[in-house]
Amino acid sequence: MDRRTRWHLAQDVAVAALVAALGLAEVWVPFDSVQGTGSPVVASIAILICAAPLTVRRMFPIVLVGIPLTWVVCFVATSGDMLVLFFGSFLPVALALYSGARHGSVRISAIVCGSVFATVLLADLFVPELQGPSEQFFHWGVLLTIFLVGIGMRASERRAVDAAVRAAAAEADARQAALRAVAEERARIARELHDILGHSMSVMVVQAGAAAEVVDADPVAARTAMEAIRTTGSDALAEVRRVVELLREDDHDSLAPQPGIARIPELVDQARAAGLDVDFRMPEDAGDVSAGRQLAVYRVVQEALTNVRRHARAASASVAIDRTTDRIDITVSDDGDALAVERPAGHGLLGMRERVALYGGTFEAGPGPSGWRVHASLPTGATS
Repeated sequence: MDRRTRWHLAQDVAVAALVAALGLAEVWVPFDSVQGTGSPVVASIAILICAAPLTVRRMFPIVLVGIPLTWVVCFVATSGDMLVLFFGSFLPVALALYSGARHGSVRISAIVCGSVFATVLLADLFVPELQGPSEQFFHWGVLLTIFLVGIGMRASERRAVDAAVRAAAAEADARQAALRAVAEERARIARELHDILGHSMSVMVVQAGAAAEVVDADPVAARTAMEAIRTTGSDALAEVRRVVELLREDDHDSLAPQPGIARIPELVDQARAAGLDVDFRMPEDAGDVSAGRQLAVYRVVQEALTNVRRHARAASASVAIDRTTDRIDITVSDDGDALAVERPAGHGLLGMRERVALYGGTFEAGPGPSGWRVHASLPTGATS
């Protein structure tokens, strides 16, 4: 039994105790609401019996059938000579009606509420105190109102539960879609880095062959070739450390080099050809980083410009690449509608964030001064 169930049980026990106390006080004080003749002892026993099902009215609503049944048995056992009570009989019956409509299933609700209505109808036929027009108008009006309130509360709770289930399912679907996007982007990165490594190995083989040819005739040229091998090998080892941590597919065996920073002007020209006014700034030494980092910078600019054209409704954009001794920063901003880009429109942002995080960099995307702004910063050290 969880904490909420224990709390509901405690509430129901308190309600049952209060109803029993009011009913006994009504019989023995007595209150002005007492009508008819009959044994107070029989009425007291019936009150205590009716209080028992109320203690579990939410956990086992089917037992509430015992409340109207108790008064039917008492009526038959006393040949109709019994007390007519408000707190002792009408109140427990009304609570049984509400609880059956509110907490029971459709079948249980029909059984409990049907037994209550049948008992009240029989009482109207055989109990003289309940046959007055004002009395019938009162108790039938109250009972029907209670029944409708219980049904309405149950329907409202059902709608709330269904909405919560749908929201949880939507959240789970979104989470799965995000995970799939990350996995797909990692696989794509792994393929691209595989290509970079293949290209690096090809360069090392060529340089090694050249060094072997001139090692005796031209030591300086051989030394230059060996230095190129060392630099390329160092970059390749750094990329290997990342490749082994990623998922990749085995159906891509091309060794062609992937695009780098030198091809970013092509992206800018494509955006301009599509009607976007792009301000581009890049230092000359921006390309002296590893091939993997160059590819990451290229993909960030590519995805950012694609989002500007598709979603931002912008007239102009700015692409700025800044290079320091230990970092390279990429900033892409536009003058479009930031709210339009904020809406989920694919997994481009997830891919950019994953790609930048691969190199220990930082990534930010959000509304800027006049539109949407994407900023990525990648360390350029080999051990980042």
